Amino acid sequence: MTPPLAERMRPKTLDAYIGQKQLVGEGAVLRKAILSGKVPSFILWGPPGVGKTTLAGIIANQLSRPFFTLSAINSGVKDIRETITKAKSQQFFSRPNPILFIDEIHRFSKSQQDSLLGAVEKGIITLIGATTENPSFEVIPALLSRAQVYVLQHLTKDELIQIVDNAIEQDEYLKPKNIQVQEYEALLRFSGGDARKLYNILELVCNSEEGDLIITNELVTQLIQENPASYDKGGEQHYDIISAFIKSIRGSDPNAAVYWLARMIEGGEDIKFIGRRLIILASEDIGLANPNALLMATTTFQAIQAVGLPEARIILSQAAIYLAASAKSNSAYLAINQAQAEVKESGNLPVPLSLRNAPTKLMKSLDYGKNYKYSHDHANNFAFQEFIPRELNNPNFYKAGNNAAESKSKQKLSEFWKDKYDF
Repeated sequence: MTPPLAERMRPKTLDAYIGQKQLVGEGAVLRKAILSGKVPSFILWGPPGVGKTTLAGIIANQLSRPFFTLSAINSGVKDIRETITKAKSQQFFSRPNPILFIDEIHRFSKSQQDSLLGAVEKGIITLIGATTENPSFEVIPALLSRAQVYVLQHLTKDELIQIVDNAIEQDEYLKPKNIQVQEYEALLRFSGGDARKLYNILELVCNSEEGDLIITNELVTQLIQENPASYDKGGEQHYDIISAFIKSIRGSDPNAAVYWLARMIEGGEDIKFIGRRLIILASEDIGLANPNALLMATTTFQAIQAVGLPEARIILSQAAIYLAASAKSNSAYLAINQAQAEVKESGNLPVPLSLRNAPTKLMKSLDYGKNYKYSHDHANNFAFQEFIPRELNNPNFYKAGNNAAESKSKQKLSEFWKDKYDF
């Protein structure tokens, strides 16, 4: 049986590897470690299809080490212990320790991750983990402290084009054909920056006709629409569906939110991933219109971890419906965006003297803290004074949203600051 194009084109050396120059380019940190033969345990964090699994295989191949692979989806504690036992049996004298590659390590439970600790500490294995999720949230601190974290970036347009060109020029099945790429846009758009998906789409297109072939946007679009599952072998609707879920809640459509939630649950999506996105949405899209939304989302995240599936689906449904039906405001999101933009433009402006801390006599003699008014000593716990560098000329970052909760805040701020807050 002929392996798929993505497998046939999987590079075996660093020089053939495309992308991640910040890690494996000339003089880069990971390349140096590989060339020295002293590779620490590490975790590769990045989006799907950017070369995490491929890079792990290249390292094992280049260092001539035994290479074991486990998938967090299919492996339990028993599988981990059996693999570690096999790794022990291959340790001879000064021979380098085997590499254990764990794909989707973020899906491992705490007990599964705990079972790796001893082997990593004793050097029985060099652990390489791959994850699309932030290791800070998904990997236990004890294991994270024993591993470097390397961040993989999205492949650039030029790198994706290089992948296409290399496949057409080098693959034993595609090379004999007369294939010309007239337009790359649809290939890149449908792949979403995922190299594995790009290979699958390219293979689908190249197998659509015998003989000479000119690849155009129209041809790619037509074939993808006729074969929607042909290039999605990894189930990479992950990002599209979570996007639809978030946009449905933002758009105040509880029915759509529950539908996309059901799609994710039935597709085996990590419930913690869903929970984290709800926390972000609660501040980004609901924010000050309903501060209880953040409490609801945070409590939901804690509850689904305590309960687990299948019951966690009920808790997620409750949260999704509540957030979708809530009033919306993105004022906090816009405010921090504008403030950060201002900081980047104006730089590190000095803190006004009245706001500076004055723990020493010298600082007091330099007028640190002078003329500061303690708000609680004044009527309504408010005293008119300047809290922002004068060089900014009274910027207006926060603009109250059009909702009941922020209307009350707007009224109070207007009473306090008069014309300073231009709503």
